[in-house]
Amino acid sequence: MKKRILYLLVASVSLGSFVSCDIHEVPETSMSDANFWNTVADVRLAANYFYSTVPGLTTADVTVDNWSTDTYPNTSSNTISDGSRIAPATSADYSYYGIFQANKLIEKSEEVIKKGGDLTQINWYVGEARFFRAWYYFEMFKRFGGVPLITKTMAVDDPDVFKERASREELLQFILDDVDYAISVLRSADELNTAKEYGRISKTAALAFKSRIALFEGTREKFHQYGDYKKHLTIAKEAAEAVISSGAHGLFSISTTGSQGEINNNAYYNLFQEAGEGRANKENIMVKLYGVNRENSIISTPVQRYYEGNSVVPTQNFIDNYLMADGLPIQKSPLYQKPDKSMTHAQYFNKKDPRMSFSIFKRGDEFISSSNYTIPNPSYQRSGYGIRKYAKKDFWTLQASYIDRPVIRYAEVLLNYAEAVYELDEHISDAVLDQTINALRGRLPQVNVGTDAAPQYVAMSKLSNAFVNSNGLNMREEIRRERKVELAFEGHGYWDLIRWKTAEVELPKTLLGSYLFTEYLTSTGDKWSDKTVVNDQNYIVLQPASLRKFDVERDYLWPLPTSEIAKNPKLVQNPKW
Repeated sequence: MKKRILYLLVASVSLGSFVSCDIHEVPETSMSDANFWNTVADVRLAANYFYSTVPGLTTADVTVDNWSTDTYPNTSSNTISDGSRIAPATSADYSYYGIFQANKLIEKSEEVIKKGGDLTQINWYVGEARFFRAWYYFEMFKRFGGVPLITKTMAVDDPDVFKERASREELLQFILDDVDYAISVLRSADELNTAKEYGRISKTAALAFKSRIALFEGTREKFHQYGDYKKHLTIAKEAAEAVISSGAHGLFSISTTGSQGEINNNAYYNLFQEAGEGRANKENIMVKLYGVNRENSIISTPVQRYYEGNSVVPTQNFIDNYLMADGLPIQKSPLYQKPDKSMTHAQYFNKKDPRMSFSIFKRGDEFISSSNYTIPNPSYQRSGYGIRKYAKKDFWTLQASYIDRPVIRYAEVLLNYAEAVYELDEHISDAVLDQTINALRGRLPQVNVGTDAAPQYVAMSKLSNAFVNSNGLNMREEIRRERKVELAFEGHGYWDLIRWKTAEVELPKTLLGSYLFTEYLTSTGDKWSDKTVVNDQNYIVLQPASLRKFDVERDYLWPLPTSEIAKNPKLVQNPKW
């Protein structure tokens, strides 16, 4: 699929050679500022750097999801997930590198304005710089709470080099102020598309990010019992509402009628394929751009090889979130068949939310150049599950994928809106459920709840207040469940556990893989061992609860790197680290 490529050229004056990411280091440059900051084009070129920092597939989602209970590293445990980490000497998560670049662009843009540069255009790129400065600070905010707030470039003798940590409230307000500025000056998604600049940050991308920021802190305040949660949940609600009412975005949908009369809507699957790329897919609000193909490539990612290798496998803890087609969880639905020795791996997908089949491999799915998928390979997918998102056999052969990564999509905005509305008053109307969660379910294909010989196709059941009440469900849990399955393996799971204050409940649990189906042991292909460790219900044990812990007084914040504390006596370590 042809698309506009955002070329990420780097201005050497903007990107000096950092020896470290410390704020007290001043980057050397191979080009003097006087020779560079002269035109709008220079400011744009400097802003291009920020797009190279947008988190990619093998550097973002894999790592974050392994911190949660959603996935597990294939060969060893994750120290964040199981609570065994210690305070590091250094950490790439504590970084002012991008913040320095944003500060420099903001400062130097004033010189270009004085030289006659177009103010409106310069503000586009200043808006991008402030968006990304907010992004970088928010990543540290989630982990560490307050950190030193650096708003200017500094020489080594600047007194602010050694600065105390800003409070959580001060840093959050600074982040929101940066995003608000970006919203005020950035172009709309349609304007960017008209200008053939698809991929740059739009006004609605900044609004969507604002809803993410405010929902994180609003719910964290509510469940950790501090701050003004209603203030921030209101901000989250209004920012999401602004994206919705803009009309610039919508859910991606492709529908055809099959031979049995069922609706073959593969939109969710195609969101993570080439069919979902470009501005024609209005669900994508912010993306990580890869190339078109090997001949027209800027960067690529070996994402399918990464997923099937030794990096990440889905857990049964996560899989249990998928509803049956009647809208009920497996613990309540009469459609659910508990796995036994007569069931196959593929049959376990039957009658479930189609997003499970679109996200997880089952027999018959396109897989690699030599064959379609059969059963999990114990060497590569020892949980019994493999991630299907982004899988394409041609790219598997190349060991390079060019499928863009949706970083923020409209589905998340709808989920942010639904959760903010509910958590503000602990009530949500059916009208809002239809606008959000039921809209997501409405684009899914119908599910066969009959048999192959006598199929009976039904749509996924809607979520309503009456449905929740009549089935003894909990509305909060169902809103959260929808978020989990819709945004599966997109890097949200761990941070949701942190803000909901459920990490202390979920992370210490045993991590399980799939049921050890008989075909795993009898397959003529890759053999599973009959000595595979299973629990009393025959589910694979990935890591027992005895090896997992979570310290409530410590683990909701991350430790500052000890080298930073040693260099800056004003830095105070987070509790119990």
